[in-house]
Amino acid sequence: MNPTRTRRAAVRTGRATVAAAAAVVLSFTSAGFAHAAAGGTPRDHGDGDKITVGIKFDQPGVGLKTPDGTYTGFDVDVATYIAKQLGHDPSDIVWKEAKSADRETLLQRGDVDFIAASYSINDERAKKVDFAGPYLLAHQDVLIRADDASIKKPSDLNHKKLCSVTGSTSAQNVKTKLAPDAQLQEYGGYSECLTGLENGVIDAVTTDDSILAGYAAQPEFKGKFKLGGFKMSNENYGIGVQKGSDLKGRINTALEKMVADGSWEAAVKKNFGPAGYQNEPAPKIGVIVK
Repeated sequence: MNPTRTRRAAVRTGRATVAAAAAVVLSFTSAGFAHAAAGGTPRDHGDGDKITVGIKFDQPGVGLKTPDGTYTGFDVDVATYIAKQLGHDPSDIVWKEAKSADRETLLQRGDVDFIAASYSINDERAKKVDFAGPYLLAHQDVLIRADDASIKKPSDLNHKKLCSVTGSTSAQNVKTKLAPDAQLQEYGGYSECLTGLENGVIDAVTTDDSILAGYAAQPEFKGKFKLGGFKMSNENYGIGVQKGSDLKGRINTALEKMVADGSWEAAVKKNFGPAGYQNEPAPKIGVIVK
């Protein structure tokens, strides 16, 4: 046999083998991208694997990163329970801050596996992401001083100094629909509102009752504030996942178990109880209260 022809044949065979291998790799890679683009989660969820969860870092009682680097709050407890049901120990969880404006983007990019961050389910958000739950029915409310007997209903907020964070829809909702003569004060954060409330500069603070209860339950504020109990809106908190992700069904199963075994009620009392928070019963999965 001609040695030159033999070498050429070997080269052609080698090239064909490399091309075939590349095609297989490309096939798997393309399938992976297609899966992610279709809303599937890009991560496996076996025992021992890391799982990334989005939470709030600045809401005491709900989701808070403490100065020593630990994480506390109702959402943290719910997320930890869910992760356990998915096969992850607490040490497997990577906590990532999920600011309100970033939540859909974090999920769409696959930066997190799921989000538990006082994330109210609504039609606009549901176009971009899927929701498991709801796992808590919260309401817009006000926080007032414990000794204040002058605010007994929303209309009593007229001519009162009402505080919320800059850009919040909560305060505007009160001023537009319930107390048009309320004197709206907008601060950079709820902690500033609570300082004003404590010092008498502010008469009431408004946002979701769960968030208010979380702040009021902090040791430095114990016994100083109370919730109005006005229930001015319904906020169905859901667990956000990528569109089309199979995690939605698995998280719903975990939430049902959390309620059934008493862990949900224990988490509510642990995080909100000190503020006298009168929570709604655990909502039924898939039932959105308008």
